[in-house]
Amino acid sequence: MGEARDLADRLTDAVMTLKDLKAVAACYSDNAVAVTPDRGQITGRDGIVEYLGQFIEAFPDAQFEYLAKHESGNVAIDEGYFVGTNTGELHAPNGESIPATGRQVRVRDCDIVVAEYGLIREHHFYWDQIEFLGQLGLLPEQASG
Repeated sequence: MGEARDLADRLTDAVMTLKDLKAVAACYSDNAVAVTPDRGQITGRDGIVEYLGQFIEAFPDAQFEYLAKHESGNVAIDEGYFVGTNTGELHAPNGESIPATGRQVRVRDCDIVVAEYGLIREHHFYWDQIEFLGQLGLLPEQASG
């Protein structure tokens, strides 16, 4: 197992099992960059940790069901499902708080991390926002007809 795979596994464990933001922070470089489907680009360890911390709060029972783990050089890729029950507030990209829905989600997810000097310098998150919001019941009702 290489450095990238080790970092990806440590990060997943820190977020999904330990729920430990210090352990999450220890995975990222100071100037790390994350690219997310909902917030766009987040620059800096603190911003990324805050972003992931909001998911930990909103989905305290969250788990990651792996479909595949890949590694090539300094890149690790995880494919699977994010599964959790929304029992805490969600934070919308515009800063608004969305009350907990109590609903469970199971959303296909892909994470790509790029390692450099023993830390994550890039993290790309891929998941379908429409599927996520739909499972939470947060999409407007579609008119039939």
